[in-house]
Amino acid sequence: MDMSRRILSVVIAVLTFSTGAMASDLSEAEQDIIAERIKPVGQVYLVGSEPVAAEPTGPRDGATVYGTFCIACHASGVSGAPKKGDAGDWGPRIAQGRDILADHAINGFNAMPAKGSCMDCSDDEVKDAIEHMIAGL
Repeated sequence: MDMSRRILSVVIAVLTFSTGAMASDLSEAEQDIIAERIKPVGQVYLVGSEPVAAEPTGPRDGATVYGTFCIACHASGVSGAPKKGDAGDWGPRIAQGRDILADHAINGFNAMPAKGSCMDCSDDEVKDAIEHMIAGL
């Protein structure tokens, strides 16, 4: 039994070292092909690593902010959100004044979170989104 283990160990060692020797004989192009075939499918992002989403490159217009953040609630009136372009929904809010309207949108009010959950939006971008929603009333 002990002899068969030794033989098996030698066979495993020979196979291990011979495949390593064969791999080093591959051309650079063949090594690149193998590396491409066995590369990981995805990547892991750790806290503090580079951001997944690109940073905004400048101010966004009201339509862009609305289409990215506000539309989720203001298109259908979720939790009482005034629907875009609906004079009946917006009339009483506009009557309070644009400053109060902007304050509620920026700081949050009732079911609306601060800045409508757009934490990287500037106050001016939020105000532009409001203007986009009430345009034509």
